[in-house]
Amino acid sequence: MSDDIRGKAQGTASVPLSVLDLATVGTGHTASEALATGVRIAALAESRGYHRYWVAEHHSMPGIASSSPAMILAHLAATTSRIRLGSGGVMLPNHAPLVIAEQFGTLEALAPGRVDLGLGRAPGTDGATAAALRRTERLNEGADDFPQQLAELTRFLDDDFPDGHPYAKIHAVPGPVQATSPGGVQSPARPPLWLLGSSGFSARLAGMLGLPFAFAHHFSAQNTIPALDLYRESFRPSAVLDEPYALIGVAALAADDEREARRQVLTGALSMVRLRTGRPGLVPSPEEAEAHTFSEMEQDFVNGWLGNVIHGTPDAVRTGLDDLQKRTGAAELMITANAHGGEARLRSYELIADAYALPRL
Repeated sequence: MSDDIRGKAQGTASVPLSVLDLATVGTGHTASEALATGVRIAALAESRGYHRYWVAEHHSMPGIASSSPAMILAHLAATTSRIRLGSGGVMLPNHAPLVIAEQFGTLEALAPGRVDLGLGRAPGTDGATAAALRRTERLNEGADDFPQQLAELTRFLDDDFPDGHPYAKIHAVPGPVQATSPGGVQSPARPPLWLLGSSGFSARLAGMLGLPFAFAHHFSAQNTIPALDLYRESFRPSAVLDEPYALIGVAALAADDEREARRQVLTGALSMVRLRTGRPGLVPSPEEAEAHTFSEMEQDFVNGWLGNVIHGTPDAVRTGLDDLQKRTGAAELMITANAHGGEARLRSYELIADAYALPRL
């Protein structure tokens, strides 16, 4: 299965480059426009040699339209033909494992051999929304039970509950049961599992299980190297991987000149200020962000936030990405370009592709 996980570097890039799309909704724009932009980004990524395109699960955030990754991926499966598609990720405690197995079994049937199932243990939202999603007030229980939920999901995906198990006669369909039924010709293949994390818990678990690991460097940069070290130290070879494979999510935005890049990334910084202070909303325009008067505390946050966003001219972004890859040893870089408008994001991915001489496929 490792061939379904490892990517191949293109152009002059030292590692594969991929895309993480948050389907951001800017002021003056609709969710329909944000999702349509995602289709355009996926098409561009496929045509320029990016390895995979993932979408993330977030809830109750006006500025992010990706509350349902499986639905978005189903649409993208119909509009692409080669690029790998996946979740970065589905928040496992929010869902019954059987439901996820059915959704991603369906996606695998729609796009055979190019679907990834990335899983996280965080809620992807605030506590009240998580309680509404899970119909329970015991939120810690979902995170604490993550290894058990993961094991159950894996059993459903592989259709291999042992005899006597309460779920032994329950099958996730589409799935392997169709290949073993009389006359069945369904492929037994299933999406490879990835564990996502922003701290050490999932890093250690991914290593112990021999699974690929994706770390959220774009919002937890201080934990990146410790988590990757822990993953590699904990790694045990498995039927999935014979050696560790870790990608990192990177916030990066390229523009034709440095000033424009700064204008664009400032919108994301202001959006994060509002989110962290309990005022989530649409992503502000560059003009609104430039006109905003930041308090001293807000400016400190913005400076720290932008310090982890690689931005500038294409050459500057390439240098920043290369330096980050060397420092972390990441086997793949998954770029998220957050900005107010879709055109700026599209332009960024095109400029980065050009900076690395990625092929036009």
